[in-house]
Amino acid sequence: MIAAHMGQKTPPLKTIQRAFEILDVLKEEKTVGVSELSRRMDLPKSTVHDYLRTLKATGYVVNDGGTYSLGFRLLELGGHVKYRNRLFHTAKPELERLAEKTGELASINIEEHGRFIILHTEYGAESLQLGIYPGMSTPIHTHAAGKVMLANFAEEKVDRILDEHGLDQVTEHTVTDRHELVAELETIRERGYGVDRNQQVVGMSVVATPIQVKNRVLGSIGVVCPTDRLVDEGYQEKLAQEVKKSANIVSVNYQYRP
Repeated sequence: MIAAHMGQKTPPLKTIQRAFEILDVLKEEKTVGVSELSRRMDLPKSTVHDYLRTLKATGYVVNDGGTYSLGFRLLELGGHVKYRNRLFHTAKPELERLAEKTGELASINIEEHGRFIILHTEYGAESLQLGIYPGMSTPIHTHAAGKVMLANFAEEKVDRILDEHGLDQVTEHTVTDRHELVAELETIRERGYGVDRNQQVVGMSVVATPIQVKNRVLGSIGVVCPTDRLVDEGYQEKLAQEVKKSANIVSVNYQYRP
């Protein structure tokens, strides 16, 4: 009976789900009061207050004169996850070299639950300042650093991600047609890197390549730059060669890291 019960799909606990929904609202709004949160969550004020009181007691929420915001306990958790990650430690020195060599913003990225997540960033002398930060999550199909991972995943995994998350339009340049995306992924596989312009943020472009070890996709390395710099095809090719070089170095070091 126990084994049968464990094999069944059970719905998530509502209390825990709502607690994380509250954290998501606080992430969007920075600070919020009980009345506003009650309206957003469609819950009684007394219930919302109980959640906030509990989250405050655990250190995940801060109360400042009746308005609530996220606490730094979350930063502790995020930092712990990042600093115990093998890919982060392997890639960080190479990412620093890439940012210094190109002068652009460089990032190491992973996929989790079908979403694109930035693991670490390094800024060059001419980097865009877009508020990009470790832990930031975006739809994986909306820029080259996500597409290069999709291009090298198994077809079944790609279908599962696209079926679950769809192809939301972030800017007018975002690829939202599935056939068009599949064709682009094939091109990425053939040339070994991906390029996008204005698909995640208008004015921002990304040149990226996957990090693979024994046909397993660990993540991607991307360089973020202003779109107008990629008008120069020579510059685009330079960035492509640099990210491919970095990905190769990270891949080798990852395999032999003690």
